[in-house]
Amino acid sequence: QVQLVESGGGLVQTGGSLRLSCAASGRTFSSYMLGWFRLAPGKEREFVAGISRSGANQYYADSVKGRFTISRDNPKNTVYLQMNSLKPEDTAVYYCAAAESLYWSDTSYTSQRYDYWGQGTQVTVSS
Repeated sequence: QVQLVESGGGLVQTGGSLRLSCAASGRTFSSYMLGWFRLAPGKEREFVAGISRSGANQYYADSVKGRFTISRDNPKNTVYLQMNSLKPEDTAVYYCAAAESLYWSDTSYTSQRYDYWGQGTQVTVSS
């Protein structure tokens, strides 16, 4: 089992940047695939970015491709989401999630694939 705690959210102007962090407990962090999701008011939770267990492969939603970067530091049990060129439509609560999965697949883009979730961190982008 793993516990996830996000940090780094806040209020930023359009075009600004934020870096989210997600710290995990447990000694088997490297055995989990990780993802970032977001939930905006009136919308369903959506996939933002994902990363393989080694960190070698990253996956992005089309809406954030080229602006967001996911990375992980396995010795530090931490996954990051660097968000640049932020837009008002990026406003949401951002969640990190961990999946007990060996390989990335189509289902890895869905929240149902993930076994553990953090409590979320609010990101607000003002226009």
